Amino acid sequence: MSFHATRRPSSAKYLKAGAAAGAALLLGTALTGCAGSAKADSTTLQASGSTTVAPVASDAAEALKSRGLKITVATQGGSAGGISQLGLGQIQIALSSKPLSDKDRQAAPKTDYVPTQIGADAVGIIVTKQVADGGVKNLTKEQVKGLFEGTITNWKQVGGPDLKVFVYDKEPGRGTREVLDKFVYGTGTPPAPPQTGNFAIVGGNEETRTKLESTPGAVGPLSTGFIEGHDGLAAVSLEGTAPTPENVAANKYPMARPLFMITNGKPQGGAKDYIDYILSPEGQKLLTKHGYLTRQQMGL
Repeated sequence: MSFHATRRPSSAKYLKAGAAAGAALLLGTALTGCAGSAKADSTTLQASGSTTVAPVASDAAEALKSRGLKITVATQGGSAGGISQLGLGQIQIALSSKPLSDKDRQAAPKTDYVPTQIGADAVGIIVTKQVADGGVKNLTKEQVKGLFEGTITNWKQVGGPDLKVFVYDKEPGRGTREVLDKFVYGTGTPPAPPQTGNFAIVGGNEETRTKLESTPGAVGPLSTGFIEGHDGLAAVSLEGTAPTPENVAANKYPMARPLFMITNGKPQGGAKDYIDYILSPEGQKLLTKHGYLTRQQMGL
């Protein structure tokens, strides 16, 4: 069973020019994350956050359009951005590829965050095919630490080709970054990024993938579902364990994570219909389509 699936662009629909001014303003708030309340009307929902969860959320929104439920899906600020927007009342559903933290809850103490796990995902340490073919098939925790802290600067230091390392790390608050930090540092605090010309911060998954593909010797953390069909990239094993569905489901792969849709209070109305659809057998097929594990695979 492959853990990857072909990607398709998000399919959130935009209101046509000439729609009522109030509806246009509402959609603008959802897509830009601007300050303001997200008191949607009875047929409009706003979801925003993780670029990992967004493809599933967008496909589900498209499927529900024929049932009269209009849903806008955005990725403003990744997981942390979605959680923040929910706390500010700007959206109805936060998309998150990281569990809620005490810090998240403390930032919006009046928000009753209720997470619903829709599936699971593996974060890979992704390298270019040139690096993988040159001998880098597996990395230890210490080697990953050395790469992202800038102490390993050439792939020959870890058994690979004589090629400079270029690191693309995720910005703070991204679910992918939190998974990497937990693997390398546990509960400790990661150091500041290295001051080197061979290190850059990136945002969403698609940006990360594009940067990795275009940079010789590149490495970065990325959802493994995003590299299907991209033959120039490869996910290495970590501590001898590959990011296969079996290893993720058995909690053997060290950089797996749950995927959530989060609401303020228990899901109700259209939000409940939306989440219930993703939890249904039909909706769960979207997880498989995008390279993620279903709730059933995770034993939920």
